[in-house]
Amino acid sequence: MTGAPSAGLLARVGALAVVLVFFQIGVVSEVPVFGINADLTPLLVAFVGLLAGSTLGAACGFAVGLLVDLALLQTLGLTSLVFTLIGYWAGRLRELRDPQAGLTPLLVGAAAAAAALVGYSLMEFLLGVDAPVSLDLLRQIVLGTVVDTIVAVPMWAIVRRTLEGGLPEDPRRRRRRRAYTTGGLSPLSKAR
Repeated sequence: MTGAPSAGLLARVGALAVVLVFFQIGVVSEVPVFGINADLTPLLVAFVGLLAGSTLGAACGFAVGLLVDLALLQTLGLTSLVFTLIGYWAGRLRELRDPQAGLTPLLVGAAAAAAALVGYSLMEFLLGVDAPVSLDLLRQIVLGTVVDTIVAVPMWAIVRRTLEGGLPEDPRRRRRRRAYTTGGLSPLSKAR
């Protein structure tokens, strides 16, 4: 995405972030699956980065992380740091590789969930929080990643549908599609 995001896109991302954070805290955190709660917030940040680019992904990550820290009365900035990195990396993936495969949301969701769980655990360990490092922590990270990966596909659909009207057209995609639909010769066939 080139240039500054539109006000409509920023409003959509902001509204989606506020609704999702409070839905996560009020509803999703009360329903454990395999003893683990699904975490929708790193998925939101990664998918905003994947759809809108690294700048908006990082900004969304910072804002969502700060909102989570404020709502849960945690150490301010810890979740923001981890989510900013997740949003930025997902946005850079979009800008450098432009992934269009069907499994992209699943793989990005799994990577975002794993990065959030490992990053937050590592940051707490470095800050000296008295949390035991054991096989139970490894089990929580693995199960949390699996649960978030399962939730990634519906979350991708929600984020994409919400942001769809506000995203600007990417000129690289438009050019690529038009090249093969003009009726000209295929690059594989040669004129005789």
